[in-house]
Amino acid sequence: MPRTKVKIAFITNDAARRAAYRKRKKGILKKMEELSTLCGIEACAIAYSPYDPEPVIWPSELGVHHVLGKFRTMSEWEKNKKMANQESFLGHMIAKHKEQLKKLVKENKEKEMTVFMHQCLDEGRVLPDNNLTADDLNDLSSIIEQNLKDVCRRLETLNVMEKTPPHQQPPQIQSSPVLDMSANHDQKQKKFMDLLNGNEDETTTAPPFESDANLQLQIGF
Repeated sequence: MPRTKVKIAFITNDAARRAAYRKRKKGILKKMEELSTLCGIEACAIAYSPYDPEPVIWPSELGVHHVLGKFRTMSEWEKNKKMANQESFLGHMIAKHKEQLKKLVKENKEKEMTVFMHQCLDEGRVLPDNNLTADDLNDLSSIIEQNLKDVCRRLETLNVMEKTPPHQQPPQIQSSPVLDMSANHDQKQKKFMDLLNGNEDETTTAPPFESDANLQLQIGF
């Protein structure tokens, strides 16, 4: 059976409190010994309780004096550099979680705008009633621009990898898909953003991206 989670609160029953003290005192002293042996550190423990006639000391009185004397000879900066009270600890954890939340919000916004962009591409037009704010439009514009740059970079890579056979005459220079894409992607993006901003009729079909099968495969949409 799984162990029941213990509620960390003062035990009101005297007999139960005494039993918990003896059990946990034994456990914590055993853990101190294991920590000292496994990690090779100097440690000591002192516990005062109404259930023992004398303080509980580990490992010995001499060992406790040695560790405390070493601690007292340290400078104040060395003593406090790794210490934390409850207020500073909670403040550090709150700041850490706020930073994590900020990162997650940014990732979720990028995913949301990417999904919306794909929906518009599938429909061939900007979806009505999108309720996008000015910040959303800026995020969407950045994502579109980044996707277009990625497409152009992939096309350039493919174009460089193509080699002309040595036994054939080099073909005449024609319009490259890379050049075509670079030449008109700004116009397509502007058309798309005009539709989002309501500068053109919403029923106007958004300019399609390159219909070449290889280009669609590389885009990954």
